[in-house]
Amino acid sequence: MAVLAAAQLLDELMGRHRNTNPNEKIKKPNWEDPEYCKYYMVKFCPHDLFVNTRADLGACPKVHDEEVKELFDKAESSYKKSQYVEEFLRFCKHMINDVERKIQKGKQRLELMNSKPEGPPMTQAQTEKNQEQVQLLSEKITSLVQEAEEAGIRGDVEQAQGLMKLCDRLKEEKEQLLKQQENSHWSMTAELAAAQEKQMEVCPVCGAFLIVGDAQQRIDDHLSGKQHVGYFKLRQAYEEMNESREKEQQEKERRRREDRERERSSRSGGGLGGLGSDRRDRERMERDRERDRERSDRDREREREKDKDRERHRMVREERPSRHDDRERERERDRDRERERDRERRHRKERRSPYERTSVRRRSRDRH
Repeated sequence: MAVLAAAQLLDELMGRHRNTNPNEKIKKPNWEDPEYCKYYMVKFCPHDLFVNTRADLGACPKVHDEEVKELFDKAESSYKKSQYVEEFLRFCKHMINDVERKIQKGKQRLELMNSKPEGPPMTQAQTEKNQEQVQLLSEKITSLVQEAEEAGIRGDVEQAQGLMKLCDRLKEEKEQLLKQQENSHWSMTAELAAAQEKQMEVCPVCGAFLIVGDAQQRIDDHLSGKQHVGYFKLRQAYEEMNESREKEQQEKERRRREDRERERSSRSGGGLGGLGSDRRDRERMERDRERDRERSDRDREREREKDKDRERHRMVREERPSRHDDRERERERDRDRERERDRERRHRKERRSPYERTSVRRRSRDRH
């Protein structure tokens, strides 16, 4: 950290390019480079607000450059620039939440310190009377315990239980008296301490403890201190930037609504723009209808050509014998020849003698 702080000090005194050679080309600064502090470019760096205080954040690891900050301010609005602003606001909100928790704890601590005990302190006469009652109750409790033991020895259980219940009630009464006496003692002690101590309060900005009615010089010293000034600057910057961001969002939303209304009115036919749009729509529809008519004419012409082709094919089939008929006639002739051969074979068999038929069968068996 010490080396980094020394380097930043040298940068402020001699410039960031103090170690650059004379002939070396110097790179132009760009606010989008990661080496530059985003918070410093947006508004200020929170690390510089609480130096040498209890809320010290240490030295910033990034470079703080006024030239780069000017480039950032002159740059046009963009997504990356808005992201830098969002990060700065988130960091500020985080620190504000931390100090708010500190303030709340300080107030609770003061309430606990300033809380008064229950009831006013007892006087000397009341204290003596209280002590006498405690002594009487102690003696009565002791006697009741002895009677309960004797009843238990005799076997009278009910009487022994009744005496013990009465003894318990007397013990509770005795404890209440002792508690009152103790509270009175602490009340007197707290009043003496409060008389000696000064009233305190919590600073609503930085959470520091202040003395009520303190000297004006001490109050001024606190208000001009680094911690108080740092948190005040942090709160003020967050409120201003958050308010301006909300206004920008509202303005964008208003312009967006106006654009939608203007577009809606133009679509509904209002103004010359609507008339021109209607004329273009009619011309486009007329061209579409013309294309549809031409397409229908071409389709009808194509259908007529197909009908003519089908008619020509039908006429050719009627003039030329069918191949199917030729095949049928050929098969019929084959069947006739086969029937003729069968008849001849039967006639030859019938003309044979019985002896020839027997010889033929015998030769057939011999072969097998």
